[in-house]
Amino acid sequence: MKALRSVAVLGAVALLATACGNDSGGSGGPSGKQPVNGKTFTLAVPSDPGNLDPHFTSLTIAGQVDRFLYDSLLGFAPDGKLLPGLAEKWEGTTTEAKFTLRKGVTCADGTPLTAKQVADNLSFVGDVKNASTRIGIYVPAGAKATADEATGVVTVTSPAPDAFLTRNLGGLPIVCEKGMKDRTKLKQSSDGTGMFTMTEAVPDDHYTLTRRKEYAWGPGDVKADTVGLPDKVVIRIVANEATAANLILTGELNAARFTGQDSQRLQGDDYVKRDVLAPTGEIWFNEKPGLPTADEATRKALIQSLDLKQLQQAFTSGRGADPTGLVAPAMTPCKGDTIKGNQPAFDAAGGKAALGGKPLSLTVAYAPSAGPGAQPAAELLQQQWTAAGVKVTLKSVTAVQVGQIAGGQLSWDVAMFPIGVTLPSQLVSFLSGPTPPNGANFASIDNKAYQSAVAEAQKVADAGGCDKWLAGETELIKRLDLVPFANSNTPYFIKNATFELSDGDVGPASIRMFG
Repeated sequence: MKALRSVAVLGAVALLATACGNDSGGSGGPSGKQPVNGKTFTLAVPSDPGNLDPHFTSLTIAGQVDRFLYDSLLGFAPDGKLLPGLAEKWEGTTTEAKFTLRKGVTCADGTPLTAKQVADNLSFVGDVKNASTRIGIYVPAGAKATADEATGVVTVTSPAPDAFLTRNLGGLPIVCEKGMKDRTKLKQSSDGTGMFTMTEAVPDDHYTLTRRKEYAWGPGDVKADTVGLPDKVVIRIVANEATAANLILTGELNAARFTGQDSQRLQGDDYVKRDVLAPTGEIWFNEKPGLPTADEATRKALIQSLDLKQLQQAFTSGRGADPTGLVAPAMTPCKGDTIKGNQPAFDAAGGKAALGGKPLSLTVAYAPSAGPGAQPAAELLQQQWTAAGVKVTLKSVTAVQVGQIAGGQLSWDVAMFPIGVTLPSQLVSFLSGPTPPNGANFASIDNKAYQSAVAEAQKVADAGGCDKWLAGETELIKRLDLVPFANSNTPYFIKNATFELSDGDVGPASIRMFG
């Protein structure tokens, strides 16, 4: 969804953060059309983004909006390759990273971005006292940054090894000085160096952004006079995918992301498609001490009682695939299948017997914004667990409420929504460590074998520790700390425009409008 990206817990598909994507085509536009200036790009999202402060949100949708308003030190190509962002050069190890800032970058109010401001952002998020939702995702806990204004170099040191330190630090949205001093203005506005500024915010309806005509430092070769860049961007909240498809057909929308079958009406040369391949179906158990789902035997009995293949069919409208891991398959540097053979087989009678007839009542939270299959899947889960003797109360939650679950503000026993990430290290704070409000471990997971494997993996830079990352992930799956059951392609369909995906989000600098 990042989101929890960004990492984007969970947005339209990847509701929590760091979202994950794969580009299915090049940058060409609709057949026979040429880029034109003066246009407005209108993008649909399935729910309101909520708090837009990029250091205090975990929602993929908020991360997408923030991508228009803020820049990060590094950019990300559709294949995951690192690109220059606010930094023109970078280097790093597992404990230190250096970024050389490019010159001429300004904040929305025209003041120059300084190395100290960048360092302040990184140190702020790394300070556990500030309780940023981005700690452990972009910035390791306890990391500190220093600035050399003369050379424009920002140096970050981490107290513990982070295998993907440079990449993670490079993804943090950078807030300008005024926003850092008064964060209240960031909830529905912005203070960044991004290509756009917020000019109108109407929660649950739309957000209007206006392009900064002087902007010329984004990823790629964008210049201030690049033909086809939109003058404005309107982000509309459109919860129903059938409505979104209708609005694209009539030209009222330029783009929307689809999880169901309504996209089948958007075929032909007038449309551009961008694929987003990601784990979308995941079951989380609240393992807070005292709750029934803290017991591993209970979790096993519940999953035995559940037909995961049938659940996948319901969740993906029959278009899904078996999951292979917790990270978007096209983006992860660690290839391998940690799921197959590590989940209990469907055995309704055995699962019911294992539960032993003891009274068990569970509140199951699910997010309709994860797609049209979310409710049918939740109802199927309710039906099969009821047959096993469990009293199930379904709780439909908005994307904002998903963020509240992730922040420890809503009660729940079982949750059905994904966390979208592009690196295994981005999951660590969700799967271990402190619980909210002191950390991001919202499910209170305490898996010693996972923690041990991660500690070893973090000592090796980049993909060198992949065997340890995969081993740790396998331990989570075996213990049923979370249960992936579906991968999906949730593509964007685009009309009268084109764009590329950056870490699963629409890349603002890549948007081109067509006449």
